[in-house]
Amino acid sequence: MLSVVIPIHNEERAILRLYDRLTEVLEAITKRYEIIFVDDASTDRSFDLLANLVETDSRLKVIRLRRNFGQTAALSAGFDEARGDVIVAMDGDLQHDPADLPALLQKIEEGYDIASGWRKERKDNAIMRRFPSRVANWLMSKISGVELHDFGTTYKAYRKDVLKDVNLYGELHRFIPALASYYGARIAEVPISNPPREGGASHYGIGRTFNVFFDILTIRFLLRYLTSPMHFFGRIGLLSSVSGFLILAFLLVKKIFGQEIILQHGPLLFAGGLLLGLGALMFTTGLLGEMMMRTYFESQGRRIYAVRQVLTRQETGAGDSAR
Repeated sequence: MLSVVIPIHNEERAILRLYDRLTEVLEAITKRYEIIFVDDASTDRSFDLLANLVETDSRLKVIRLRRNFGQTAALSAGFDEARGDVIVAMDGDLQHDPADLPALLQKIEEGYDIASGWRKERKDNAIMRRFPSRVANWLMSKISGVELHDFGTTYKAYRKDVLKDVNLYGELHRFIPALASYYGARIAEVPISNPPREGGASHYGIGRTFNVFFDILTIRFLLRYLTSPMHFFGRIGLLSSVSGFLILAFLLVKKIFGQEIILQHGPLLFAGGLLLGLGALMFTTGLLGEMMMRTYFESQGRRIYAVRQVLTRQETGAGDSAR
């Protein structure tokens, strides 16, 4: 079964046209599908239009959030509600062409866990959107080790069992492939069209570039130090403590030989003490991080690994089976 999850916010101009185009494509490729619209507290007629559509199509489901939680939360709500073995996420503003959906599904059928759309020829503003996006994608690719040209697009297809290993919060929906790669997900990139927006205003701007940068730092930390935060904070703490200790030892030698430390080396004395204290703080933070990590995994019964397949031999000896 295929589930298509579409988060929307004030997209009344696009909803009906998107629904018509999408159902036409879905009818042509499969009879078992569902469409899930997640209304992220729209203030226009978006929800009313969706409510009317639900009355005519049993394969359509609409989730209405209590307030505007953002695209990541809306996607997460749709993923949790989806019943399909394969889940496709796309935007609701008609900048994702439903005609590209079969190409994404083809990669899933070839054995990939994630098929990620690539807006190879973008129609966005070169300065405000394309250049910052190119820089962010390059950084993300280098940091995560996942060779993708376009992390930012929502248009992706996932195997459902991959999504269950990824917890979404903040604005991390664009980095699902990087997070899933931690558990060994196989990822393919599929060129998709990028038609210009047909109506309404974009919800993205240059200001979001800073949020993306902070998210990249978050992803770097999660991918490298999720299960061992002490390795990160401990290194900083060790460097800081050693530096502070050496400075204070140097000043102690000066004091032994009769120099006035406070008057002649006051700033250096302050820096040494500060570095030593910072080192202790980093060690403490690392220990707290280790405790929180263990509490998180153990209290929720989560594992620090993901199993792709288990092969067993049937008791009858007739052959191997897989589950």
